[in-house]
Amino acid sequence: QVQLVESGGGLVQAGGSLRLSCAASGFTYAMGWFRQAPGKERESVASISRGGYTLQADSVKGRFTISRDNTKNTVYLQMNSLRPEDTSVYYCAAGSNNIASLRSTQYNTWGQGNQVTVSS
Repeated sequence: QVQLVESGGGLVQAGGSLRLSCAASGFTYAMGWFRQAPGKERESVASISRGGYTLQADSVKGRFTISRDNTKNTVYLQMNSLRPEDTSVYYCAAGSNNIASLRSTQYNTWGQGNQVTVSS
């Protein structure tokens, strides 16, 4: 089973930017980003197929961009115009097929999570 290693989180002021990376140990189909804040349910952020078809949650449209480099087995999440409500632990996930989806049930491998904190 592929392993996922995330990096790039941290502390940023509101309005700032961060880029998360998720490096896979091997081939992956569709990839996704999810997040979970303390006391809240996990929510979807974005998804991308191997061919580059993307989906974004309404809460991040126009601010976050998901991309991938298949030669490096890496997926990225560029986060711009960050808001305090974006503060969460962000998880990348590898899908069981190549259909981009915002449904967590479509993913069978998860990264360890990466904290993103946006200060006001």
